[in-house]
Amino acid sequence: MKFKILVADDEKGIREGLAESLEADGYEVALAGDGESAWKRYQAGDIDLAIIDLRMPKMSGEELLKRIKADSSGVPVMVLTGHGTVKDAVDAMRNGAWDFLTKPVDIDRLSILVKRALGNRARRLEQMHLEEELERRRVNDFIIGTSDVIRNMFDTVERVASSRASVLITGESGVGKELIADAIHRLSPRKNKPFITVHCAALAESLLESELFGHEKGAFTGAATRRRGKFELANEGTLFLDEIGEIDQNIQIKLLRVLQERRFERVGGEETLEVDIRLVAATNKDLKAEIEKKNFREDLYYRLNVVTIFVPPLRERKDDIPLLISSFLKKFSEENNKPVEGIDEKARSCLFNYDWPGNVRELRNCVESAVVMCKGPLIGEDDLPPTIRSVSDDGWIRIPFGTALDKAEEIIIRETLAAQKGNKSETAKVLNIGRKTLHRKLAVYDAGGELDG
Repeated sequence: MKFKILVADDEKGIREGLAESLEADGYEVALAGDGESAWKRYQAGDIDLAIIDLRMPKMSGEELLKRIKADSSGVPVMVLTGHGTVKDAVDAMRNGAWDFLTKPVDIDRLSILVKRALGNRARRLEQMHLEEELERRRVNDFIIGTSDVIRNMFDTVERVASSRASVLITGESGVGKELIADAIHRLSPRKNKPFITVHCAALAESLLESELFGHEKGAFTGAATRRRGKFELANEGTLFLDEIGEIDQNIQIKLLRVLQERRFERVGGEETLEVDIRLVAATNKDLKAEIEKKNFREDLYYRLNVVTIFVPPLRERKDDIPLLISSFLKKFSEENNKPVEGIDEKARSCLFNYDWPGNVRELRNCVESAVVMCKGPLIGEDDLPPTIRSVSDDGWIRIPFGTALDKAEEIIIRETLAAQKGNKSETAKVLNIGRKTLHRKLAVYDAGGELDG
């Protein structure tokens, strides 16, 4: 990108001398000999920085500064002043000027200040572009991305949303399967009806049955009153069953009946209830493999899997990382009341080199942590979690001095998993540990706990 700088000064020698120096640094320059012509040239557009004299005919530099700052483009302004009027320059900075230069102009200082101002301008333009792209490419304010795999997924979501077909959403943990389910509901004719979510893996069999189908008073110990289940609550709307691959065989049978007949009984009840629901399910398991192992019913699988939507892992759509970062940065900056403007190049490189085994959820947590830790306007490498900044292009894992032994082990395991693109079997081989040991350690890390020896 080649920046264009407006130089406005009524002294021909000064403006032409500045233009020569700026052009030697690779910038395009537009010249104006008075305030009025400078304002007209600015209004024509494509100006990235204005350098203006405070004393000009037809319109003063102070007035020109006010007009430029009142514009929403965010173009930085530097003011020129004589030695005897430094106070005026200070006043101008209070009114929004980026910086000031005294005459005769120190060319080296000019070069430094211009580079800083345009660096800030570039970051602002990038942020504005990302925010505009964010608004254009959002699916119903939920799913963010412009990569080909996400575009294809968006297309499927939009086509399936208007139907009554059951949908099975697949993908790794943390990719945002629940957001896809929510988007399907909100784009469907049922959008004004309930959207009910059940996290199947979080409940034991007995509790899950009651959660889904409800129960009558006295149906079991503790059932003091009648309770409606999620199927009843979702009537005429959408029921989302997250982690469907975790449900017990007995529940699978009852679920199959509801999908076939659209009717069921509460636990401990005799009354048959009819429901009209749109079912969306999600899993991070390979259900076909679970069928082979006799863990999942094949007939239920085909009832659920009328339409499949695969949500790709973040490592396969890294082009979407800038949009995701922009969205999370805006959210957490506002929530924490911190004016964080962006991310510097080293931190950005770390975020792109990392393979995100925890997917979008991990990126979201990373940005939130970085916003909290950031002390200035830009997030730096040191603001990122150790597991993110420890990965470099040369394949080494860097562990900060003073890291506790158990934390160092976590960094090694997570970064090896990232290098193996989430393949736990290969990770276990590289680390020379058993798969069960690896799964146990990852489960503890994800739960935020500590390992027992």
